[in-house]
Amino acid sequence: MTNQLESLVESIKSKVRALKKKSKKPYIKMDKSSSVKVEIRSKKARKLIDKTLKLADRPGKRSVS
Repeated sequence: MTNQLESLVESIKSKVRALKKKSKKPYIKMDKSSSVKVEIRSKKARKLIDKTLKLADRPGKRSVS
């Protein structure tokens, strides 16, 4: 029984090692497309507009930074 268990563990270990070796593909970083860049800029602009409007609604505080 222990011999079978040892052989099973060894086979699992060898399969895991083989999978680790296969998964080392080089990572290719993709550039953002122009539409994604525009979307990111519009989100940032929207956040800035929201922040500015929120500050403008408070009459006691004047600075926007």
